[in-house]
Order: sequence, then C-alpha cells, then structure tokens
Amino acid sequence: MATLVDAPHFDCDADCNALHKAMHGFGCNADAVIDILAARSSRQREQIKAAYKRLFGKDLQLALDSELRGELERIVKALLMSPAEFDAHELKLAMKGSGANERVILEILCTRTDSQRREMAAEYERIFRKTLERAIKSETGGDFEHLLVSLLNAKRPDHEPVNRQHAKEDAQKLINAGEKKFGTDETVFNTILCSKSNAHLRAVFEEYQTLAGHDLETAIKKEVGGEFRDGLLAIEHCVKNGPGYFATCLNRAMKGVGTEEETVHRIIVSRCEIDMKLIKEQYHVLFKKRLEDAVASEMGGRG
Repeated sequence: MATLVDAPHFDCDADCNALHKAMHGFGCNADAVIDILAARSSRQREQIKAAYKRLFGKDLQLALDSELRGELERIVKALLMSPAEFDAHELKLAMKGSGANERVILEILCTRTDSQRREMAAEYERIFRKTLERAIKSETGGDFEHLLVSLLNAKRPDHEPVNRQHAKEDAQKLINAGEKKFGTDETVFNTILCSKSNAHLRAVFEEYQTLAGHDLETAIKKEVGGEFRDGLLAIEHCVKNGPGYFATCLNRAMKGVGTEEETVHRIIVSRCEIDMKLIKEQYHVLFKKRLEDAVASEMGGRG
C-alpha cells in the first residue's frame, strides 16, 4: 500500500513555473522544491521534467544541481529519476570503491520483481556502458556471486497456484542439502530460493518447519556462513515479510552512533509508491515507535 499516489488536480505547467520561481532570486527556495516534487508521483515527475525543458529550454535536474547541495541535492536527484534509473545508480554506488556494499545489493535485488530487475539492468547498461551482471561478477565472488547472478536473472512464476507436495519436496531437498549432508550443497539453496515464487517459498518454509522441527533460518545460520548466508537470510526475510524486512533495514540504518542516511533515503524514495504504509505499520509493530518519529529524531534538520 502506497503513501504516495498521483496528486489530484495535477497541473504540470503550474508546477514547472513554481519550480522555476523557486530557483530564481536570492538563493533557492528548497522548501518549495521539496513541497512540489515530494508530493508528485514518479509518473507526474517525469511529466514535469519534460515540460520544464519545453517551457524554459533547460534540464530541470541540471538547474536544480546548481542550486542545491548536500543531502537535499541527493534526495531531489533521486526523486527525478525513474525507479529503474534510481536502482541502477544505487547499485553503482554500492559497487564503487574498495569492496562492494553487500547489504545494498541484496536489498535491491531481493526486493524487486523480475520485471523491475530487468528494467534496472537495462538502465545500468545504458548509463554505465557495462552490464549489471558483469559489474556484480567483478565486485563479488564465490557462492555469493552465484546467488546475486541468479537473483538478477530470476524468472519467478508469481501467479502459479501453490502445490503443497512440490513444496514438501523442495523442503526435503533443502534438508538433504544442508542438515543431512556433510558440507552444504549451496547450489540447491540457490536454485530453490532464487527460482520459485514467493507463495511457493512460503509453503516450503512451512513444510521445512514440519519436517525438520525448526525453521529454515535456524538451519541457514548453522550450515552456511559469510555473505552467502546473509543473502539467503535476506531472501527468506523478504519472502516471509517484505515490509518487515524494510522496517528492519531502516531500524538498522538509524541505530547506534550515526545514521546511514543513504539507506533511509533509498528505502523511502523507492517504496513510497509501493508499500510504505505497510512498512510504517511493521516498523511500529517491531520497534514500538512510529517510523516518522524515528526519522525525525535521527535526521531532523539535515540536508
């Protein structure tokens, strides 16, 4: 359930004129810019970008880049990108410099649909002249690399009815590949968790609990290590409770000394038109406080 939908009575040219006015005079009226862009859907912002160029002969993003700084500039840039373009840029950032940010890569690849992953991969190649798969392979390795490549190329049959017998068979395969085997067969975990629908996997998790007497998470933590373990746990968490997964990511980003502002911005921007209402509900259930209050406490006045 989204918290951001198409603005009613949308007037594209009026928004463009208001943005143009906000950027002229002494300094930029950042509040006016945010009030407009943060209240428009991604589809409406795309219309604003096109209309601004038509009306004023300049790129809206470039115009704002010259006026804004810091975190506010980053947020506005994110708002003016398409969802696929934003994901592509976030993945590039996660793989920049020394070592990849596995949490960011997992968060994006685990939580997008097959079509969203295809679109982000196409945008990545268009923008950076390199395939996303090649970039992932150059920054990761081993079983973790295989897991990410499988996720990137996943074709999950989302609308197939759940077959409990097949779910039971897959649960048994996971048990045989992990707890009943000397040394874990990572390929079986990879194949099942990356290729089956969420509904099927939820049934597999239930059957696993019945057959093994404990949940799959317990087995993964016991049998698998490193980044591959983190990846399997992320997939399991997303399948069981997607909004809860994002709520946990947000809490971790705002916990302790300092705040991972990029993570907070990324999740809010990328989920506000999808399931942010559910994420807010899960945050309250899991951490006994309103997400709005947590964000205001950790990030108020920054930008």
